[in-house]
Amino acid sequence: MKSLVLPVYLPTALFGIGEGAIIPVIPASAESLGADLPTAGLVAGVLMIGTVLADLPAARIVNRVGERTSMIWASFIAAFGILFSLYATNIYMLGFGVFAMGASAAIYGLARHAYIAESVPTTHRARAMAMLGGTFRLGTFGGPLLGAAVISLFGLSSAYVVPVILCSLAGALLIFTTKPGIMTITNDAPVGNTWFIAKREYKKLITLGAASTILQMSRTTRTIGLPLWALSLNLGPARSALIIGIAGGIDFALFYTSGQIMDRFGRRWVAFPSLAAMGFCLILLATVKDANGFLIAAIALALANGIAAGVVLVIGADLAPADARNEFLSAYRFMFDSGIALTAPVISTLAVIFSLGVGISSMGALSLVGAFLFWRYLPKFNIK
Repeated sequence: MKSLVLPVYLPTALFGIGEGAIIPVIPASAESLGADLPTAGLVAGVLMIGTVLADLPAARIVNRVGERTSMIWASFIAAFGILFSLYATNIYMLGFGVFAMGASAAIYGLARHAYIAESVPTTHRARAMAMLGGTFRLGTFGGPLLGAAVISLFGLSSAYVVPVILCSLAGALLIFTTKPGIMTITNDAPVGNTWFIAKREYKKLITLGAASTILQMSRTTRTIGLPLWALSLNLGPARSALIIGIAGGIDFALFYTSGQIMDRFGRRWVAFPSLAAMGFCLILLATVKDANGFLIAAIALALANGIAAGVVLVIGADLAPADARNEFLSAYRFMFDSGIALTAPVISTLAVIFSLGVGISSMGALSLVGAFLFWRYLPKFNIK
């Protein structure tokens, strides 16, 4: 575990904080370049589009140059994308820079996922992945706070300088690690043939891959749904931010506990209860009418999500075949990243047609389906 600090955890924390700091200011930058509100939202969405489109070819890149080298180049490409966005003179240049950030995140994400899956024994895999999930939570939690502080002191453009520095530091740190740059490739299939492996392993992907995708969609619904529901209750920015911040702290505090439970008792005892609880809590959230109820729902969602830190990464590593680990993880990550990207449009469409409550509760019902898939198919694939 200690040996992963320099090659994985610290660079991931730097990369994640940098990305987390820049995401909230992309719409404002687009608006300053003349974009209206829908267009600004579209430019922000290009980040996730870049991630999804790069998920499939990421396996070929990681196989060719190795996990460590892939993370180094992804860090510097992300820094370039952010710097390019800083000097953008129109929304197209900004969109290109944002796309580069998203694509680099896909390559970086696969490389670090594959590295831990390859190098950590199964007895400690869940704790190692939970630590990775914790560093990701640190980025999403601490990045926006850092970005807000820098903007208040130095202005909007400074929000781009800090991520450039952090992503570059992540790449530089990896350069000076002594871990090997290229893992042994033992694929029977042609290197990088992700579609071939996806078809070969389709039973895993349409069952546990689908369940993991639903879990990621539920998490995204929580992220989107809490501020939207607070807005619908007229709680005010200060009160809603305080409640969501408290819930975020609880969520972050539980990440290592999740890994301990999975390693000691099995993945099933985290995946199933977490997603089932998320489903019920999202349905509960859609019925909340006041601040007290909102606080209870936010904390319940944080507890449900917190005990599942790293579970999607662990299950992916457990399912990945030894002869095509990177290709399988590439297809697996493509599935759940696509789910994340689709969540906001799905909720928005349901909110327009029916109501916001229907949109959130529908995702809650889908979560219960995903929980059943975990309960039913984890034992079938010999995952305890």
